[in-house]
Amino acid sequence: MGASVQQGASSGGRRGKRRKSGSKPMSEINVTPFVDVMLVLLIIFMVAAPLLTVGVPVELPKTAASALPTEQEEPLTITVEADGQLSIQNTPIEDDALIGRLRAIAAERNDDKVFLRADGSIPYERVVQVMGALNKGGFSNIGLVTDIGGPSLDGQGG
Repeated sequence: MGASVQQGASSGGRRGKRRKSGSKPMSEINVTPFVDVMLVLLIIFMVAAPLLTVGVPVELPKTAASALPTEQEEPLTITVEADGQLSIQNTPIEDDALIGRLRAIAAERNDDKVFLRADGSIPYERVVQVMGALNKGGFSNIGLVTDIGGPSLDGQGG
């Protein structure tokens, strides 16, 4: 990685000779190691990126709303799957144990924000029931999670 020496035309190109006063240091930077490191990092991130998304697989409805800003504390996520099964984060939970678990979680958290992920194929009544349980469990700041790219209802398409 250091600078190499370019020998002038008068040196004769013989080995073992001392440098002549006409030799100049090469001022080019060798970027090959930098490119190698960047390619390795690129491969690592390409492999690791799909592993960063965790959660229960749900087909979210699409809306024209934009994403919410990120928080300091990991958000609490409640998921309602297509068959009506409830999950807190990634842990399945029965309906009758939901409010008790939510109250215990609310007592430990600083924030009353919760994200509700519901499959687009379940009835609206089920979503409202879960929202009522969230409110009764101590979470009044409920955000509905959707996918972007849906209809905007302003006549301009999706």
